[in-house]
Amino acid sequence: MRQTLDFLLHDWLDVAMLLQRPRFAEHSAETFASVLDTCERIAREKFAPFNRQADVQEPHFDGERVHLPESTHAAMAAYVDSGMLAAAQDYDVGGMQLPCVIEMAANAFFSKASVAMGGYAMLTSGNASLLMAHGTPVQKDVFAKHLFAGRWFGTMCLSEPQAGSSLSDVATRAVPDGADGQHDPLGPRYRLKGNKMWISAGEHELTENIVHLVLAKIPGPDGRLVPGTRGISLFIVPKKLVGTDGALTGERNDVALAGLNHKLGYRGTTNTLLNFGEGRFPVRAEQGGGLDGRGAGAIGYLVGEPGQGLRCMFHMMNEARIGVGLGAVMLGYAGYEASLDYARNRPQGRPVGPGGKDAAVPQIPIVQHADVKRMLLAQKSYVEGGLALELYCARLVDELATGDDTQRHDAHTLLEVLTPIAKSWPSEWCLEANSLAIQVHGGYGYTRDFPVEQYWRDNRLNMIHEGTHGIQGLDLLGRKVVMDGGAGLKLLATRISATIERAGHVDGLAEPANALAAALQRLGAATKSAWATGNPDEALANATPYLQAFGHVVLAWLWLDVGLAADKSASPLKPGKLAAMHYFFAYELPKIDAWLGVVARREAVCRSMQPDWF
Repeated sequence: MRQTLDFLLHDWLDVAMLLQRPRFAEHSAETFASVLDTCERIAREKFAPFNRQADVQEPHFDGERVHLPESTHAAMAAYVDSGMLAAAQDYDVGGMQLPCVIEMAANAFFSKASVAMGGYAMLTSGNASLLMAHGTPVQKDVFAKHLFAGRWFGTMCLSEPQAGSSLSDVATRAVPDGADGQHDPLGPRYRLKGNKMWISAGEHELTENIVHLVLAKIPGPDGRLVPGTRGISLFIVPKKLVGTDGALTGERNDVALAGLNHKLGYRGTTNTLLNFGEGRFPVRAEQGGGLDGRGAGAIGYLVGEPGQGLRCMFHMMNEARIGVGLGAVMLGYAGYEASLDYARNRPQGRPVGPGGKDAAVPQIPIVQHADVKRMLLAQKSYVEGGLALELYCARLVDELATGDDTQRHDAHTLLEVLTPIAKSWPSEWCLEANSLAIQVHGGYGYTRDFPVEQYWRDNRLNMIHEGTHGIQGLDLLGRKVVMDGGAGLKLLATRISATIERAGHVDGLAEPANALAAALQRLGAATKSAWATGNPDEALANATPYLQAFGHVVLAWLWLDVGLAADKSASPLKPGKLAAMHYFFAYELPKIDAWLGVVARREAVCRSMQPDWF
């Protein structure tokens, strides 16, 4: 994997160009390599050996505390000590000012070694980054800096038992905590009551405190919650209350664990149902003032303006979606490497000659069989293409942060259309890579004696959390490709066309370039046809096939672009990269015709199906 990572970073993305930007001027190719070396070593020594233990010794609650294996504590301590929680942050908040693309590449090692243990860090970094973007100066100093330092870990609390992905239906209430509460130095203070479901990392003792970012609604003057997403606000709700100096006050906030969810996979990360304000840990009625008494309601501090919670939270959610995509890629990568090693060492079967098989000759490694090569090539095309996708998106984040006005505008526009793909495509196709890894192992792959079944179980979550597959499709076709007059799709098409133009003049790449040009044309035509009637029900009924086709066109483009870099490279990786590219064009890109067919004709069978017909 490291060779491919280095190839993508240097031969393809040319990350050395970033060193010319003032923000990264103190770095060098050597510091980039050093970060990757360090993270690769920590992942190899502290994460990978204990991935199975985190799976079989899943978190358990004794009524007072949640217990995790000691190896998880040691792994997270090593991660905190590496400084990676603040890798991309400013020096003055303890960061390294690394480019996002290097941070993403470094974190890939942890996702591959144990994605579940690494989940605590991903959520914490995203939590703190949101506060740096939307918090007050005091909130940044008290909460974000301690999160980046690893003293506390963080969560994001969106879903509720009755609402699921329908955030407009959240029922958690936030009411002002007295007249003086609006002047609390930590932010306008509220009392929260409600329940949050599926909260990853919601309870543990890895750190001395947990900082929850909670979506809740502030009632209107009539005491009712505002319908829809307009009434949603965002609050900092620490598990243990803190002062303005960042020290724990010694008082527990009214946040209680109702129970742990026991999952198919991803078991090393606790997943919780949390009760806010149920009265189990009543908090004094006023912080720092003269009111006496204690009352129910979790203390929360408003982030940003009332009613702007979802806009703020999407800052974290978009980061999380790219992180989910990377995690899916690396689980696929882990399975690919395991199945490749197995195929190289497992003798079975004999070559077929003109006279058939000769039972007298020794068996050959299964990697020599064409059908096994097919499964390995499929995995290679999925996981290496997926890695290219995530790194490309991370590179766009760097453009957004450090580019000129045009570069920032283009990066923002491209990220709008690519983020649903970055989250969804690896979640589907690197899961398929895991399935193929099991198949390569045969019966052994279906046992717990080999790691590939765990990789599949861990990866199955990724089509569900941080926006289900269907939601990503609705977002893409219903909003992203039509917003601003289709500016995102047009800009993406321009980038794709530029790659097609360059590849058209290279021996061996002209044919895939022509295939991509035709696919891009079909994608554009299907997009127009989907919206031809202007009826959202008709257009969006086939949003998921559209998402699949769109993703495959994007991946074909990235593979062609990577192929251009490989073609002019002297790297020993060149023939493998070109073979994987040709596989994708021969076996994968043709699938888009079936997907786009139902989109273009606005196939009605799914939307017209009646519930009582099932």
